[in-house]
Amino acid sequence: MQYSYLCFTFILLTISLKVPFTRSENFSCNSNDLRSLTSFSSSIDYGLDWNTSDSNCCTWIGVTCDNSTVSSKRVVRLELGSKRLKGIISESLAGLDQLSILNLSQNFLHGYLPARLLHLQNLEIIDSSNNDLVGPLPGGSNLSSIRYVDISRNNFNGSVDAALCESSSYIHTLNLGNNYFTGEVPANLGRCSSLQQLFLNDNHLSGNLPKSLQQLRNLRILHLQHNLVSGPLNDEIGKLSNLVELDISSNKFSGILPDVFERLKLENFFASSNNFSGHLPMPLVNSPYIVILNLNNNTLNGPINLNCSAMVHLTSVDLGSNNFHGPLPDVISSCQRLTNLNLARNNLGGEVPFAFKNLQALRSLSLSNNSLVNISSALTILQHCRNLTSLFLSFNFHGEQMPRNVNFHFRNLRALAIPYCELTGSIPTWLSGSKMLQLLDLSWNRLYGTIPFWFHEFKYLFYMDLSNNSFTGEIPESLTELQGLINMKISSEGLSLGFPLFSFVADGAKLKYKGIWGFRPTLDLSYNKLTGPLWPGFGNLKELHALQLKENHLSGTIPDSFSGMTSLEVLDLSYNDLSGEIPLSLEKLSFLSKFSIAYNQLQGDIPTGGQFLTFPPSSFEGNKGLRGQQLTPFQPQQAPHDVQLADEEMTIIGLQFGLGVMTGFLFTVTLCFASGWVFAKTR
Repeated sequence: MQYSYLCFTFILLTISLKVPFTRSENFSCNSNDLRSLTSFSSSIDYGLDWNTSDSNCCTWIGVTCDNSTVSSKRVVRLELGSKRLKGIISESLAGLDQLSILNLSQNFLHGYLPARLLHLQNLEIIDSSNNDLVGPLPGGSNLSSIRYVDISRNNFNGSVDAALCESSSYIHTLNLGNNYFTGEVPANLGRCSSLQQLFLNDNHLSGNLPKSLQQLRNLRILHLQHNLVSGPLNDEIGKLSNLVELDISSNKFSGILPDVFERLKLENFFASSNNFSGHLPMPLVNSPYIVILNLNNNTLNGPINLNCSAMVHLTSVDLGSNNFHGPLPDVISSCQRLTNLNLARNNLGGEVPFAFKNLQALRSLSLSNNSLVNISSALTILQHCRNLTSLFLSFNFHGEQMPRNVNFHFRNLRALAIPYCELTGSIPTWLSGSKMLQLLDLSWNRLYGTIPFWFHEFKYLFYMDLSNNSFTGEIPESLTELQGLINMKISSEGLSLGFPLFSFVADGAKLKYKGIWGFRPTLDLSYNKLTGPLWPGFGNLKELHALQLKENHLSGTIPDSFSGMTSLEVLDLSYNDLSGEIPLSLEKLSFLSKFSIAYNQLQGDIPTGGQFLTFPPSSFEGNKGLRGQQLTPFQPQQAPHDVQLADEEMTIIGLQFGLGVMTGFLFTVTLCFASGWVFAKTR
C-alpha cells in the first residue's frame, strides 16, 4: 500500500515539474506574422481549416516556423498546396518578411497576384500554379533570394518580362507555362545567367527567338511548345552546351534544322508540328546523346538515315507525317533500345525489313499511311518482337488477303489496328491467341464470314471496330460477356505510346489520343450484313460508351434491358429491320447524346423523358408507325382565327383613323395658307 502511494506521489511530482517545462517550450508565433495570417484567412472563402483563436499560428496547418529559441517564432514556410482553397491571395502575406517558401498551388484562388509578394527578400520558392489568377505580372519585383518561381496554369496575360533575374542571380527555375502571355520571347532573358529550367509553353508568344538565349549557358530544359514563335531555329541554340531537353513543338518555325547538334548533349528533342523542311542533319542522326526524337508533322524529306550504331541511347523516334521516301531502312534494327517507332504518314514503300525482328525492346510501332506490301511477311517478321504491345498498319497492303492458315504469335499485343487496307478473307484464327488485346480495329476492309465467338475470352477488350466490312450471320451473343465492357478491366501495360493516335467518332470528328486509354469504350459493327436479334445481354455492358450497329439486317425488338448500359453516349441502330416499340426504359440513359433508330419498322409513341426531347427528327425518321412531337419540326405558334380577325379589323380602323387625321391636317394647312393669301391681297 505504501509502495503504491509512493508511486502515485512520484507521478504527480513528475507531472508538476514537467508542466512548467513544457509551457516554457510552447513559444507563440510573432505577432506581426499572426496578423498577416489572420488577415489572409479572412480572404479565403473555403478550404482553410485554421483555428484563428489560437494565438500560436506555428501550429496551424501548412505553417512552419523557424527553430529559434526566442519567445516568438517567425513563420518561414506557408505550404497550402492542394487544399481546395477558394478566395483571393491577400496582400497581407507580404508581412511575412521571413518567409522562404510560399506554396499555394492547385487550388481555386482567383484575382491578382499581390505586387508586394514580389518584394520579400527571404523568399526562395513561390508556387501559385494551377489556380485562376489573372492580370499581368506585377512589375518592379525585388526578390533577392528567389530560386524557384512557378505561376503556370493560370490566366495571366500581358508580356513576359525577365526582370526577376535583375534582382536575383540565383533563380534556376522559371515556369510561366499554360497562361495567356503575348508578345515576343523577352530579349532580357539573357540576364537569367543561373537559369536551368525555363517553361514558356502554352501561351500566345510570337516573333523570333532572341539571340540572347545563347547567354543561358546553364540552361538544361527549355519548353516553348504551343506558341506562335516563328522564323528559323538559329545557330545560337548550339551554344547552350548544357541543354538536355528542348521542346519547340506546335509553333511556326520554318527552314532547315541547323547543323549544331554535335555541340549539344541534347537527350530529348521535340519539334513536331512546325514547318521544318529539308533532310535530317547528320550531327542529329549521329548523336550519341539523343534518347527521344520527335519531328512529327513537318515537311522533312529524303531518306531516313538514322545511324543507330552511333545513337546508342535512342529509345523513341517519331518521324510521322513528313515526306520521307524510299524503303523502310533496315538500319533501324540496330537501335537495340528502341521502344517506340512511328513512321506513319510518309511515302515509304516496299516490305518490312527482315532485320526488324531484332527490335526486341520495341513496344509501339506505327507504319500506317505508307505504301507497304506483303502483310503476310510483315506479320511473320514482327511476331518476333516479343515486347510489341501496339501495332498500327492502316492504309497499307491494299487488296491483299488477311493471312489465315498460319500460326502467328502476338501474345503481348494490347492494340492492333489494320483498317483501310481493303483486305479480303476472314478474321484469322491466330488472332485468338492475342488475349491481352484492349483495342482491335479491322474496319474498312472487305472481310467476310462470321464474327468469331471467342472474342469474349479477351478480358481486357474495350474497343472493337469491325465496321465497313461484309460480315454475315448473327452478332455473337458472347460479345455481351466482354469483361472489359462490364468492369472496364484495362491492363496497366502497353497503355502509353510515344506517338499520337487518331480516332474518328460517331459525329465524324477526328480525335487525337496519346495512349490507348483515351479511346472511348466502343463496339462498332456498322455497315455489315449481320442478321438476327439484338441480344438482351448487351444490357450487361455497363462501361460501354458507344454501340453502333447501323446499316445491317438486324431484326426483332429493342430489348428493354438496353437501359443497363448506363454509360452509353452513342446508340445507333438505324437502317435495320427492327420492329416493336422504343422501350421507355431508355429514358434512364442519362449520358446518351447521340441516338438514332431511323429507317426501321418501329411503331408507337416516342418517349419524352430523359434525353429524348434533345434528339432531332432525323433520329426517328423512316419509321411510319412512330408518333411523337420529335417528328414535327418546330413552327411558331399561330394565333387563333378570331384573334387574327380582330387584329385585322384593328389594323383597318387604325389605317382609317390615320388617314382621317392626315386629311384634316392637310385641310387645315391649306385653309390657313389660303386665308393668309386673301388677307395679303386685301391690304
